[in-house]
Amino acid sequence: MDLHILDHRLRVTSISKNGLVNFTHPLIKLIFLRNRTRCKFFSLTETPENYTVVLDEEGFKELHPSEHLKVESSIWLPLNVVSNGNSSSSSQAVGVTKIAKSVIAPLAQQHVSVFMLSTYQTDFILVREKDLSVVISTLEEEFNIYKEVGGESVPMHCQDVSNGLQKNGKEGRGHGAPTVHPVLIPQNQFCVMSLDPDTLPSIATTLIDVLFYSNSPKEDAQSSPSQDVDCIKFFSFSLIDGYISLVMDTEAQRQFPADLLFTSSSGELWRMVRIGGQPLGFDECGIVAQISQPLADSDISAYYISTFSFDHALVSSTITETQHKKTTMPLCCQTRKGYSAARQLKGTEKLIN
Repeated sequence: MDLHILDHRLRVTSISKNGLVNFTHPLIKLIFLRNRTRCKFFSLTETPENYTVVLDEEGFKELHPSEHLKVESSIWLPLNVVSNGNSSSSSQAVGVTKIAKSVIAPLAQQHVSVFMLSTYQTDFILVREKDLSVVISTLEEEFNIYKEVGGESVPMHCQDVSNGLQKNGKEGRGHGAPTVHPVLIPQNQFCVMSLDPDTLPSIATTLIDVLFYSNSPKEDAQSSPSQDVDCIKFFSFSLIDGYISLVMDTEAQRQFPADLLFTSSSGELWRMVRIGGQPLGFDECGIVAQISQPLADSDISAYYISTFSFDHALVSSTITETQHKKTTMPLCCQTRKGYSAARQLKGTEKLIN
């Protein structure tokens, strides 16, 4: 298999709910006016807390400094696994399941933090630019690694990374007490869909309404969903290298014309596992691995979308009975000590009840 380091340098940002009005113009430009911006990697995800915006440096120039905008300080590089010339998820997405053991687990063992962005088309593993040498040294035995430069794929090796092989400074960590993160499993069912970019203007009014007018002005922007909440607000739009991906619940889906959105032939629905009781931050390692590993062991398809505050796994709502019996999902995620087992939720039973 091949691992491609894509030709994008990304920033991970957050816009507060009550500050969204200050960014509607640049966001509309980035979503709908592709010929007026040089941005090639754009993703906007709404959660109950905020809007996470992941975008390349050209797109980042469109966001003016504001008290309502938080910016993670690192530059992030997107990785993509390619098998036999096709992206890792092909037309029938399997998400992080296919890369859990080959990419996510080894990086967690080397204390490399990842930021995941699954789309309809493929899965992007974002790593900090400063960790690139560790990433290459960890994965080069398993993958042929290429860096995309000006549309060309150039082979990469450890010695090709500037300053040579560098440690990421986290090797000595992991002996303290693990951090335990609870999970929330809302009742919504979600759809993962795509759209022909040429038809984007046809849904512009609906998309603007869902993104910018779906919340009451009185909604508490700082509130987090409690453990007994039935449903959760979650909507994700990505426009990356000309491909559109949409993740929304079935209630939001009903607002869009059914003949313009398309999904897999099975029309599969997904249930969410939301990780974190408090904001996770960007430095903990092993969270994605802890969730994706048991799913990979049982060959269960899953998408995974990280946001500025929390992580979100989407697991198929049509898990077979055999998979149900042999799968364990963590009820609490422990990190920092690798994958030390947390309390387990047997068979993802909350997901399929």
